[in-house]
Parts: sequence; structure tokens; C-alpha cells
Amino acid sequence: MTLVAGVDSSTQSCKVVVRDAETGRLVREGRAPHPAGTEIHPDHWWNALQEAVAAAGGIGDVAALSVAAQQHGMVCLDEHGEVVRDALLWNDTRSARAADDLVTELGGPAAWAEATGSVPVASFTVTKLRWLAEHEPENAARTAAVCLPHDWLTWRLAGSPGIGALTTDRGDASGTGYWSPATGSYRPDLLKLAMGHTPLVPRVLDPAAQAGEAHAGAPGVGPVAGGALLRLAPGTGDNMAAALGAGLLPGDVVVSIGTSGTVFACADAPSADASGAVAGFADATGRFLPLVCTLNAARVLDAAARILEVTPAGLSDLALQAPPGAGGLTLVPYLEGERTPNKPDASGSLHGLRLSNSTPAHLARAAVEGMLCGLADGLDALGLDPARVLLIGGGARSEAVRRIAPSVFGRPVLVPEPGEYVADGAARQAAWLLAGTPEPPRWRSGDPETFEAEPVPGVRARYAEIAATI
Repeated sequence: MTLVAGVDSSTQSCKVVVRDAETGRLVREGRAPHPAGTEIHPDHWWNALQEAVAAAGGIGDVAALSVAAQQHGMVCLDEHGEVVRDALLWNDTRSARAADDLVTELGGPAAWAEATGSVPVASFTVTKLRWLAEHEPENAARTAAVCLPHDWLTWRLAGSPGIGALTTDRGDASGTGYWSPATGSYRPDLLKLAMGHTPLVPRVLDPAAQAGEAHAGAPGVGPVAGGALLRLAPGTGDNMAAALGAGLLPGDVVVSIGTSGTVFACADAPSADASGAVAGFADATGRFLPLVCTLNAARVLDAAARILEVTPAGLSDLALQAPPGAGGLTLVPYLEGERTPNKPDASGSLHGLRLSNSTPAHLARAAVEGMLCGLADGLDALGLDPARVLLIGGGARSEAVRRIAPSVFGRPVLVPEPGEYVADGAARQAAWLLAGTPEPPRWRSGDPETFEAEPVPGVRARYAEIAATI
């Protein structure tokens, strides 16, 4: 049996899965936490990866590995490959003004959509580089190379062989703001617009290419069976890996409820939305991944559970005790600002509070519905009539989320078996590297569970009316 490993280096933790390359059967897994915050030294990711590998029983018997990680994070390296400053993560909104400035300087949202498929907001790497140039010019001047979290981890696994060896993939590159999915090439003029100079950027690999090798005894990897070489796949961004892990096909739409909330589809042609609502990303297979992202997803449920002093399961039970619409109680969940709509300075708000709905159950229901309304707006923004809506991510494990989602989305929802879809997608990419086939290997999976409910359009209408005033 040939084994492959997939890594999910997310905002909150690192997960490692080891799977059978032919069937996809899970053999073992491990995880380790990341520190909280919106900026972090990349060494924390490296340390967590080593802990997660150890918890998974090591990877000495693994033939290939792929790293998927949170998108957009700004990792700056000097000419010697040393980290210049803590990485700014996707959910760090300090570059919101820089985003506005860059959009204006290029000629407006339509110009950016045409250039890169997306209109940059504070999440995008290009805006963080402008913030760096303006607020930390000495660090900007020291920056000889810029890469993304998954790029950096793959490079470290290969032994940090000089900044000229940095690689990435088209999926993660498409979230930087200086790479074009339509042309498949970098836009160095946009990089210079942001920083004032043009640092080195990783080479973009084909989807099933090899990024390098982690030699036997490489730091954090341990001895490899028989002295063989552990092959490194290109890796990708977390959303692109989730699409691989879920087996996304053209015509499908995925709603993923993790730290962030994402709604994305598989498409055969690039997209360019001048409104900025839809990011025109590439995927990890050679196709495209139009995507809408919200900053506030599963942590809205976590916050509500803390307020009510219940467990996540307790919050779910409470939410299902309240009627649809939560008796007129509406939560707009902009707890950390928001990316879609672009309101980086907004805060959450509760509306329609009355004596009749002042109960834990109504608040729990409002939290679930508010989070889902934000994701439903994303579903509408894609402008698609999907054949399937697949609900994945940690938030999809909530019974209340699964049962309420169809009433908010206005269509049936399919929930695949729970899994680490990002890490699983990375593992599938590693298996693809070994297979050398035109398409990723097909792995068997269980039948998804279908949830249906009567649509409640009034919930969406009330949410939209209130959100528009914030």
C-alpha cells in the first residue's frame, strides 16, 4: 500500500492526514494548535506541523505530501531566507485603507477585476504589502521575496534551499492580487504599485507537478523508509484544497463554514466581478474557482455559545427550539468587520429584541440564521443555479446549521460525511503527483445526507434590510 499525506495549516491549527494513495482510505491523522491572532511568526506553523506529524504517527512511510494552508497570508523573507516580520494573516484588516488606495490608483474596481479577476480588499496579500511599505518601510526594503503560508511550509520541508527555490500553485497565487488567472502569469506592475519595488515571488507550478523533495532525516520529517525521498506536491490554498477534498465538479457549489465562510463553485472559465463580491480565483486542477468569502462564520456560533454559556451542541439544541425567524430577532454577525460586503470596521449587532424573543433559544436561532444569511448572500452573488449545494466545514457538524440552512438558502443541502476536507484535498493532490494522470485520482466516499426545509424568505429579507444600514 502506497501512502500519501495531506496537511491543512489553517488559521487555528495544523491537521495532518495519512491516506492510501489508491483508495483514499484514512490510515491515521494528527493535529496541533496555532496561536491566536491576526499576525504570527511562521515558525509557529512549522512547529505545529512537526507536532501534528508526530501525532499522526510520523510520515516516514509516506511517498508524497502536499501542504494546503490559509490563503493570502503575507510572508516576507530577506535575501537569506530569514523571516522579516510576523506574517499578516488573511483576517488582519489593518490594510483596509491600503486596499481602497490601490483600487483607486489602478483606475477602479473594474480595472482590478480585469487585471487579476478580483477586486482587492484587506484580506489580499497585495494590500498588506502596501501597508508594509507605508508603515514599516525598513521591513519593506529588507523584503527580497514574498510568499504565502503554504509556499513557505513546502519550502521548509524541502530544506529551505534559497529563496529562488520558492514555489506555489495557481490556486493560491490567484489570491495574492498580483497574479492573473486569465493569463496564468504574474503582474509585476501591480506588485511594484503596492511595494514600490518588485520582490521575488514563487514559481507557479502546474497542478500535478513536483515542488521538490524532503530528504530522509529532513527537519520535522524524520527518517523516510528505506532512505527514499518524500516527494512534495505543489500544495495550494485552503479553499482550493477543500474543493479537491469534496470532489467538487462543474455545476456544484460548496458552502464551507470554518473560521471564515466561503461559497465557491467549479468553473471552466475565469471570472471577473467588478463589484468585488466574487473573487475570481483559480482552482488546484487547472480550472477556476469563483468564490465569495465572509470573515464571520463558525466563530459566530462559538461567540453565541459563550454568551449563552453552552457547548456547541447545546447551542444547536437551543436554536432548533426556536421558530424560523427567531421571533423577529436578527443578528448581523460582523463580529470582526466583514469582507463581503466590504465593511472592515463594522461590528456585530442584534435587532428586533422584544420581551417575547428574549430567550436563549431565540438568540441561538438568530446566530445560526444570521451566519447563514451572510453565506446565502454569497450564494446569490455567484449568480448560479447549482445542481448541488454541498455543506462542509466544522460548522456543518452542527445539527441546527444542517437543518436551518435549506430554509435560508431556499434549496436542498447535501452534507457529505464529516472530514478534514482541506487536508484530504491536499492528500488527494499528493496522490495525483504519484499517479501522473491528467485528472486527480477518484476516491470513493460515502453518500451525502440530504436536508430539506420549507424556505423562509422573510428571514433573508429582514437581514438584508438591516445589513444595508450598517
